[in-house]
Amino acid sequence: MKTEPIRFPLPRALPEEVGIPSQAVTSFIDALAQAGQEIHSFMLLRHGRVAAEGWWKPYESTLPHQLFSLSKSFTSTAVGFAVTEGRLSVDDPVLPFFPEATPKRPSANLQAMRVRHLLTMSTGHAKDTVERIHRLGTRDWVKAILAFPVDEEPGSRFVYNSGASYLLSAIVQKATGQRLLTYLTPRLFAPLGIEGATWETCPRGVDTGGWGLSLRTEDIAKFGQLLLAKGRWEGKQVIAESWVEEATRSQMGNDRPGEPIDWTQGYGYQFWRSRHGSFRGDGAFGQLCVVMPDQDAVLAMTSGAQSMQAILDAAWQTLLPAMGEAPKVVKKHQADLRRALRGLRLDPPGFRDDPPAAAHLDGTAWRLEANEAGLRGISFALHAGRLVVTIQARRKTVLRCGAGKWVSGRMRRERTGPAVPVRAAYTWTGGGALEATVRSITTPFMETYVCRFSGGALELVVRSNVSFGPLETPPIRGSRA
Repeated sequence: MKTEPIRFPLPRALPEEVGIPSQAVTSFIDALAQAGQEIHSFMLLRHGRVAAEGWWKPYESTLPHQLFSLSKSFTSTAVGFAVTEGRLSVDDPVLPFFPEATPKRPSANLQAMRVRHLLTMSTGHAKDTVERIHRLGTRDWVKAILAFPVDEEPGSRFVYNSGASYLLSAIVQKATGQRLLTYLTPRLFAPLGIEGATWETCPRGVDTGGWGLSLRTEDIAKFGQLLLAKGRWEGKQVIAESWVEEATRSQMGNDRPGEPIDWTQGYGYQFWRSRHGSFRGDGAFGQLCVVMPDQDAVLAMTSGAQSMQAILDAAWQTLLPAMGEAPKVVKKHQADLRRALRGLRLDPPGFRDDPPAAAHLDGTAWRLEANEAGLRGISFALHAGRLVVTIQARRKTVLRCGAGKWVSGRMRRERTGPAVPVRAAYTWTGGGALEATVRSITTPFMETYVCRFSGGALELVVRSNVSFGPLETPPIRGSRA
């Protein structure tokens, strides 16, 4: 079926108007909850129209969300523009872009590395080079990546490598003289009506490429729709159809033992192939742009989930088999879906008061022992029914927590990054234990600061909903300041 032209913003429709029973969307929401996955937003498109959308409060439609590795698919698109404009080729060798960073005696495998190998995650490296960059703490990421051994012949094997995506960003900057974000803005973001995009940079000012892009859910959906329409938008060819087809088809086998099934269906140019003829861009903890050409559908999602496979399974089991052309309209099912969408929320912990413990806590400050989290001190004050928590680290963070309700604020998640909007709440859990929960609502992350007091001693544990490392810190001990 021919995809309908898209307008700004994306046009809306009732699910049944685009061949999706409302009950199937409700079942999808229920399946996500039953799978125990924390979802922040979703938007489902069919035939170019939004059939259903929802944000789990306190997440909001107007706010961007960190995309993590979903950023890679946008980096691929920037390469596509540069190829179409004749600025580079996928068969160009990598080293000539970086004469200043090339090792004195480059190996034969490094010399054989092409842009195509970066795109398909087949550089010949045995491991993701980004992890090693972060351990080294170097400012020159390009030089560091090119210095790592290239153990195998490029093109021989798939190894997921965010450093390859970073090199693609650096190549685009070399070839165009512009940052990746700057280069993409008039070519991709402006035609699609995407505003306010931000991208993290390396210490030398190159966009990180493999992660670091933040967009709204509707922006993700627009990108998916553009890909579904093979690069056309508003009747214009925004990006070459040939590039979309080349980038989203399987270019490299990735059937690896132990990997989830939708991560073994093949890999394109910074796109994953999925089951049921679909492809996707995805990022850690459930940032998804799933394109289903056979169904003429797109699913965009942001999350703080621990299993992306569980999210895809829910979509395959509830949405996919329900998509037809003329489903029966059942008003009760439509009402059930409206009710379910209105009720989407991630509630703060229910408030339990403990007046004696609160009285002893108010106005106290605590020195913390040395810890991997880099926390140096913490203090507490109660004011107008709110708990004010001040955390001393490299920077001071002040959190205002509601009593069983979210209170808006801002905090820095990274030492050098911008302050991000947060929602915070607190409760007492019995036995004098305090829990302060903080959601960074433009990221996947939520932290709960669990404080236990005994005489003049404090034990602090920080728990996370998702993490690239442990979900809980070792106990951090402190004493009254």
